[in-house]
Amino acid sequence: MRARYQSIFGQGNVAVITGGASGIGLAAAREFAKCGMNVCLADKDSHRLAEAQQILLPLCDQREGRIMTFELDVTEYRQLEALKAAVYGRFGKVNVLMNNAGIAAPSSSWKGLEGWKDLLEVNLFGVIHGVQAFTQAMIDQKLPALIINTGSKQGITNPPGSPAYNVSKAAVKAVTENLQHSLRSESDCDVSAHLFVPGFVYSEMIKKFLPEKPSFAWTPEQTAAYLMGSLRRGDFYIICPDGEVTEVMDRKRILWGATDMAKGRPALSRWHPDFAEEFTRYMEKDLPE
Repeated sequence: MRARYQSIFGQGNVAVITGGASGIGLAAAREFAKCGMNVCLADKDSHRLAEAQQILLPLCDQREGRIMTFELDVTEYRQLEALKAAVYGRFGKVNVLMNNAGIAAPSSSWKGLEGWKDLLEVNLFGVIHGVQAFTQAMIDQKLPALIINTGSKQGITNPPGSPAYNVSKAAVKAVTENLQHSLRSESDCDVSAHLFVPGFVYSEMIKKFLPEKPSFAWTPEQTAAYLMGSLRRGDFYIICPDGEVTEVMDRKRILWGATDMAKGRPALSRWHPDFAEEFTRYMEKDLPE
């Protein structure tokens, strides 16, 4: 796995990150740049793109040619096609595609239809558009490469309160699992897919709701470093902890939610008052084998 990792994150290789001008996307771009990669930051915010380029310059030996910025809206598929053409026109290859652009907003199960559409257009179709635009070209390169799709724990454990966001990220999980199956079933293909699931990260998206960083929240830089370690191991599911939730706690919560249907419990039983004590006892036990 280490040899493949080094062949992807090598000097002169190319990383493309949507939602790359701030937060986790920019932190990942910094990790890629430190590896000697050329980096393309794609984002809707032109001002932040310019700021991000200046942040990356010292990591790129002050060589502006190693950094490309591209203003785009991931909800528009033609713009992803234009991004692909621009990146291949400049660098000739893509070794890492990180479909990371995302938004968050409160939602209701039966109110706010437009809010549902907005979340699905960015969080789900932004990923689908990136996959559709880039994957075949990345396969045809005949080079080791990977596609990282940014999901969320809310797309796995489905906590109440933000159903539209949860649905969008649950769909990203399904898209990425199917993508990886298809890639490994493709003959003569050296592209892999990875589901990246951050923990609680104090990013630009969260700052809109919380003006001050909670002590337990990870920084984007901590999260990006964890991502790189997981990719080095070849992990498909990259489930990040944070200062409050450990890896073991994550696995227990995921397993509990997955067995609601098999055990006939009520929907979202983790938050059902009748199961509060049982869930607490379950979390205190060792992780079931």
